[in-house]
Order: sequence, then structure tokens, then C-alpha cells
Amino acid sequence: MRQNEPLRLHVPEPTGRPGHATDFSYLRLSPAGEVRRPPVEATPIDTLDLAYSLVRVIDDEGHAIGPWAPEIELETVRAGLRAMMKTRIFDARMLIAQRQKKMSFYMQSLGEEAIGTAQALALNINDMCFPTYRQQSILIARDVPLANMICQLMSNERDPLKGRQLPVMYSVREAGFFSISGNLATQYIQAVGWGMASAIKGDTRIASAWIGDGATAEADFDTALTFAHVYRAPVILNVVNNQWAISTFQAIAGGEDTTFAARGVGCGIASLRVDGNDFLAVYAASKWAAERARRNLGPTLIEWVTYRAGPHSTSDDPSKYRPADDWAHFPLGDPIARLKQYLIGIGAWSEQEHEATQKELELQVVTAQKEAEQYGTMASGHVFSPAEMFDDIYKEMPEHLRVQRQQLGI
Repeated sequence: MRQNEPLRLHVPEPTGRPGHATDFSYLRLSPAGEVRRPPVEATPIDTLDLAYSLVRVIDDEGHAIGPWAPEIELETVRAGLRAMMKTRIFDARMLIAQRQKKMSFYMQSLGEEAIGTAQALALNINDMCFPTYRQQSILIARDVPLANMICQLMSNERDPLKGRQLPVMYSVREAGFFSISGNLATQYIQAVGWGMASAIKGDTRIASAWIGDGATAEADFDTALTFAHVYRAPVILNVVNNQWAISTFQAIAGGEDTTFAARGVGCGIASLRVDGNDFLAVYAASKWAAERARRNLGPTLIEWVTYRAGPHSTSDDPSKYRPADDWAHFPLGDPIARLKQYLIGIGAWSEQEHEATQKELELQVVTAQKEAEQYGTMASGHVFSPAEMFDDIYKEMPEHLRVQRQQLGI
């Protein structure tokens, strides 16, 4: 009888570690303009090749080429660049505020600004987004007041959530922004359920769910795909593959020998793999998926290939597990720089306007921060009254809670 070798497991490893440059050849890139654009009514199996290629519009010279180049008003593109710049400035200021102990922690979206911004502009304002914790660009693109966002971060007396949510876990119904959950992947099944409810009511609004590459390993991800496929829920299922889930490489979640987009096709869902640092590609793919949902053609899963340029949060030190200069070598570049190059190339932007816009937006963020800090910060020792824990829970307070409140003497 033949003697087999002992069984062994494969443990994926990242292609770069501190002190050793990352080999980004694993990304499976496609040249800009090369990937085909199928009709909106394409069947899920007809998108199989799109789950392994990469939809790109802006080439290395800043030109918009190929079948995915969107029909988009110039002012929308300019608004997109402003929102991306504003998001990055906001992130930088809030990072400093956290270091000054004005809030407990913060999570940047550095390098990922195009994804939330472009999709927010592609959807209707009354469509509901079910975000994870790196989509503040959606709120900024939808002109949510910065002071309100900062008050939530600082849990002060004007915090619209009254200190009941961790910083960056916003909830803004009027901006179509569902409450962020710290329990990863829950928003996926919530979005599918919301989309199904919209269809049951005969509404016209669709849902958009957001998840990171690491959270695709949660069971909620698979459950959401099953329900979305079976009932053809009007939902966009976004997977932001920024290559790292805290300190674990995306291969640990299953992205080594396949793509996250391929999981959608395997579940009977039309799927795309898109350059997440290309504003025009993000906008075009989001429009394509939204039209499918509105025409009752079913859900679309989109894997956005991008890079988390900064730490996972202010509690993280990425230099412990990846090269410090990784982002500088990421093949898809900086989303802001790429869109800026495109607009300058068509004569719709300039270096002078960019510099002036940077200063204007910095002033807006600083002004909003000063306004928010008037209502307190963590550094100022602001705390909520214990009485407020009883508010906004029940329409009519149950007797046992009345007794507990009386016992506290409040």
C-alpha cells in the first residue's frame, strides 16, 4: 500500500512584512478601459469574468477610457473631488483631536475616499446605506453638518446619539445612513431585509450594504447572500477589500486563490470587481448596480479593490505587521490624486483651484470643530446624566423602569 505524506494545513501569509517590500502582483489588475460592460439585465453567470478582472476607467495618464466611462455631469465630478478632499481633511483633524484626548478613538478612511463618495453621488438621497465604520465620506458627500458628526465623536451634550454609540458609529436617518454597528457583518443582513421590506411595501428605494474583506468570514455575510439571491432583493452588496482586516491579510478571509466578487457569482448574484481608487469606475459600477436593483433584476455584489493607507484605528500600529511605505507603492494609487489629474486634463480643475479648495475646506472643518467643542469634549470631563439612560427606549416607560429611576433619585 502506498504511504501518503502526512496531512498539513495551509496558512496564508501576506506578500510583505515590515522590512520587506510587498509584492502586489497578487492583485490581478486589468488595464484601464479593457473590461467589458455587460447590459444591466445580464444574468449572474454572465458576470463571471467580471468577478475576476478589474473594472477601471481612469488610466495612468489621467484619461477616462473604455465602456465603463460614465455619463456624468462635470459638476458632479467636481463635487466628488471636493467631498473626497473634505473627508481626508476631516479625518486628519479628528485624528489630531483624538491624540489630544478630545475623543476616545477614531478610524480614518485614508485611501478609500472615492468609494463612499462616488456611490453616495450615484444613489438617491432616500436610498438607505448600511455602512461599516469607514464610510464617513457618504455623510460628507450628502452634506451632513460636520459639527453634528464631531459632536457624536466627542459624545458631548449635543451628540445626537446621546453618547450611546462609540465614536465614528454615526446614525443619520435623514441622510439615508443606517446606524453603524460595532458587531461586524450585521449590517449585511439588515440591508437585505430592509430592501426586501421596501419591495414588499411597493416602494422604490433600494438598500446598499457595506462590509470589509475580513468581515466576509462572518456567517452573516453568507446568510445575506442567500436571502438576497433567493428573493432578488433590491440591494447593492459592497465588499471593501482594503487588503487588511486589522492586522490580518485579506487572504485569511479567503481572498488568496480567488476573489471576494466570485463569492457573489457562486451564490447566483451578479458580481463586479472594481478599482476602488477610481472615482469614475466606482460611480459607473454603482449606477449599473442601482439600475439593476430598481428594475427588479436582483442584487449586485461589488468588490472594491483599494488599500487602507493608515492604521485600522487609533489603537493600531500597522508598522508591526506590514511595510511602513506600502501605500506609496500600491499600484492603484491615491484616489484624490487620480481624480485631480483627470479633471486638470480636461481643463475642469487647476493646481491653483486645488490649493484654494484645500484651504477653504480646511477652514470649514476647523470652524465645525470649534463649534462642536463648545458643547464639550472628553478632555473637558463632560458626562451624561444617569437619567438619560431611561430616555428614548420605550414610548411609555414600563413600571419596573420607573421604580429603578426613582431608586436612583433622578
